[in-house]
Formats: sequence, structure tokens, C-alpha cells
Amino acid sequence: MDDAGSLASVLEVVIAGVAAGGDGLGRLEDGRVVFCEGALPGERVAVELTDRRRDFARARLVEVIDPSPWRMAPPCPHVARGCGGCTWQHVAPGHQPALKAAIVADALRRIAHLPDAIVLPGAGVPMPGYRTSARLAVDSGGAPCYHRRRGRDLVEVDSCLVAHPLLEELIVDGRFPGAGEVVLRVGARTGDRLASPDRLASRGRGAGRARVPEGTNIGRRAYIHEEIAGRRWRFSAGSFAQPGPLAAELLVAAVSAAAGGEPGPILDLYAGVGVLGGALAGPSRSLVAVEGGAAGAGDAAVNLAEVAGAVVITADVADALGADPVASSHPGVVIADPSRSGLGAAVVEGIAALGPAVLVLVSCDPASLGLDAGLLARAGYHLEGVDVLDLFPGTFHVECVSRLVRAPGGGGAGR
Repeated sequence: MDDAGSLASVLEVVIAGVAAGGDGLGRLEDGRVVFCEGALPGERVAVELTDRRRDFARARLVEVIDPSPWRMAPPCPHVARGCGGCTWQHVAPGHQPALKAAIVADALRRIAHLPDAIVLPGAGVPMPGYRTSARLAVDSGGAPCYHRRRGRDLVEVDSCLVAHPLLEELIVDGRFPGAGEVVLRVGARTGDRLASPDRLASRGRGAGRARVPEGTNIGRRAYIHEEIAGRRWRFSAGSFAQPGPLAAELLVAAVSAAAGGEPGPILDLYAGVGVLGGALAGPSRSLVAVEGGAAGAGDAAVNLAEVAGAVVITADVADALGADPVASSHPGVVIADPSRSGLGAAVVEGIAALGPAVLVLVSCDPASLGLDAGLLARAGYHLEGVDVLDLFPGTFHVECVSRLVRAPGGGGAGR
């Protein structure tokens, strides 16, 4: 940080865009980029600098001088108390998909050097009550809490706008003395509920005695069932899950459309509990699912037991790509849904060596999508388009489904 004495000055800035982390993006008079939380494109705002670096600065929003027509009052009262659970409640829901698509297009332009990439805002879920899963901190009294925005302090809430009613009850009334964190998950269409505290103290009066609604499964091995795309799926506490069943169905539909009916076996990488590959597989399409997490792979084995010929492999994806049965699977379509860090060079190389005609890449981070798209382009895969789903309304988080096709003469086995 430099010029610390000038940080407290209030400046007027015009916000030209939005950054991947959801902050408004403008420029100072000296040309440096400034990031301002809570500011929207097109607004003229007064800001107070909080951090000045050589190439950029960060600022606190002091006043909105000329507001965007898409600005609204946050509907949740806990936003004013500093709750960091939903950072875009000041953005009208109808405008959030376009902003998210702009963030993704910018990442592909800057990072992947793909200025002409086709990026379209896709379907989304409605705001109230869409979340069926949450990982929350636990305070000294055992209450589940959200972290304060841009801080480590905790905010206890007596309601949650985005939580499904079954989940909201767990958040508001659940108590987990001695725990530092708790995973809460419900089945919106089955009524199942689970609570999985990271630890419960063994000493102290009342320590370790979780208080939850009747019928809630408790423990690290607890699981629920949910109905998605006409099937029943098991989700353990340690497995990844989309925000809710509607979000999962929108993702299945987008992945299916991106796969485009390409024939041949399906290889599902980072398969989780098996929903994406399992929903696309059928009697005429074999499936190999690879999942590195023990909980997710265990759920996938249960969920895919009735899919004829399905094989579930518990292994790191980079390791599995070079070994049978993956190496000999000859997939027509590869589905990959990696964590926020993306595929990386080793996995891209392994996929290209298999030579699938189509790769459907599911990404939850614009920057990692940009990096992966660049790596895949160099490996012989052309990005045909990106569908940006709004599965986390009220937040800046994105879920992208990209269709990449092997260029003639490109991509590993096709060389």
C-alpha cells in the first residue's frame, strides 16, 4: 500500500463494469482500476479508498449519486446487519443473468484470448427459498451463522430468504454446541434432512447434544434423498450438491443440450454423486464415472447401480485418465465438472489424449474457465458456446456450461 494518507479522501467514480468477484469496476483519475463493492455498471458513485496498490485500488461505497435502473433495496433485512451470505441482493433479479454473462465473456476475452466467444445468459432459479444445502459457521452458543461480509465475525439470523423452508428451520432453530462448522442439507421433494457438525465437544455440560427438528439425520455419515429429473438420488453430508433440485435439473438440461446427442460412451469426470452422467446414460450409452471424493463416489455407486454397465471409479481424475477402464473407454462425450480451480494442464492433456468428439465443461469460476478454455484451444478443442446459468440468484456466483468440439486433426487421439 502507498500514499496511505490519501486513503480517507472521498472521490467520484463512474462504474463501467463488474468484476468476477461481484464488485463494480471503475477507474481513478490516474488511470488505475478501482473495485467497489455494491456499485453497479452505469452508476456514478462516491467512494472512499480503503486500499491503494500500484495497479489498482479498492474502495468503500459512500453514496450512489446516479443509481442504475437495476438497483433495488435488498429484500433481506440481514444484509443491512452485514450478513455475507448474499452479496447481490441490491441487483434486480432480472438483470443478474446479463451481468454474470458479461463477467464470463470478459474472462474469456482477457484470459483465454477468445474475444468472439459466444456467451449467453441461460435459465435460472427464482430467488425465494431455492437453496437446500448450506455450510455454516457455528457460534459459541451452538447457533449456525453466516460470516460477516468481508470479515470473520459471525451473524446469527432468524430467517433466510434464499433457504428452502426445511433448511431455514435448521438454520434458525438448530443448535450444535461445541462445533465449529455444520453442513445442513434437505430434500425439498422428499422431506429428508441432515445435519453434520464438524465436531462436537466431549466435555462440558450439554456439549455435543445437537438440537434439531425431529427426523433429522445427524452425523458425518448422514445422508438424504432428493428427486431430480424423475429419479431418486442419494446425497451424503460430504458429497457436493447443487443449490437445489430445480438448479440440478436446469444443469442436467444444459449439459444434455451441450452434449448434442453425440453417440458413444459417456465419461463423467468429477462426477460427484453421478447426477449429470447418470441422467444422460441409457441402455445404448455406457457410462464411466470418476470421482475423487470418497463420499461422492460412494453415493454415485448407489445412484448408478441400476444404470446398465455403469462403472464408478474412486480416484483422482488426473490419475484415472491414464489408466483403465478410462483409457480404453473411447468416449464420444466427456462431461467434466471440476471444482473452482478448474481442470488444469494435466487433465486437459489427458482428455485430449482420449480424443472425445465433444467435451461438456461445467465451470463455477470465470477465471478457471478462461484458463481451461485457453488450454483446450491449444489442445485442439474449439469453444462453440457458453451457457451461463443463474443457479445462485442474489449472489455473483456463476455456473457455466460450455460445449467444446474437437477440431479436424486436433485433440490427442484425433491427431
